[in-house]
Amino acid sequence: MGEINEQVVLTNGTFPRIAPYALFMAFVGLEQLFVHWANNGGGDGSVPAAMYIYPAKTVAVALLLVTFKSCYTEVCLRDLLKFKHSVISIISGIVVFILWINMDWNFTSHPSQQGFNPSILQDDRMRTSMTFVRMTGAVIIVPIMEELFWRSFLIRYIINQTYSKISIGQFTWPSFLITTIFFGFEHHLLLAGIMAGAAYNLLLYYSKSIAQCILAHAVTNLALGIYVITTGQWHFW
Repeated sequence: MGEINEQVVLTNGTFPRIAPYALFMAFVGLEQLFVHWANNGGGDGSVPAAMYIYPAKTVAVALLLVTFKSCYTEVCLRDLLKFKHSVISIISGIVVFILWINMDWNFTSHPSQQGFNPSILQDDRMRTSMTFVRMTGAVIIVPIMEELFWRSFLIRYIINQTYSKISIGQFTWPSFLITTIFFGFEHHLLLAGIMAGAAYNLLLYYSKSIAQCILAHAVTNLALGIYVITTGQWHFW
């Protein structure tokens, strides 16, 4: 009976919040392998093979999120009807974006990061399609996947391994600091990532809403995507 209960918890609680993020990071690792391969003479040098992994990553993670969507009861879209909270979320997302593009210092970035640059594709339809997929992944898939992992699961799990007993937005210093710092390490701009992690955590404590965190995260990524496309600063992608 104990094993059955553990399986139920794994399926209905922890696994749906970890699996999309874990799959996403596995694809990131695969991308890095392709980058290393290309840097050591692999491929023909025309189009980085790693670029074609992003659409697969986006679709695969999206399928997992759709599969487990009934498990994400903490994501309440009605929270977005709270006008004041939504305005603050949107402003927070914009502020994070502005700070992000001004924190691309060399000493805090990954030296091999070249960014996602669809402009190198010769075919117009392929270039448009890849840009659309990249924006869709950044604005929709990534915010949902990351907020479920970082601010629904992990920030509560650090407080209590039976994380479902912890209210959304409950504050403790260890959970705040750990998730903020590790959120930074996930990104190629370390300090910018830490800044964003802190901002989204503070928004969580204020709004008590995962949906609001997703909104802020999506606004940041949308603004960043528009900025990258219009300026050609591909290293931010």
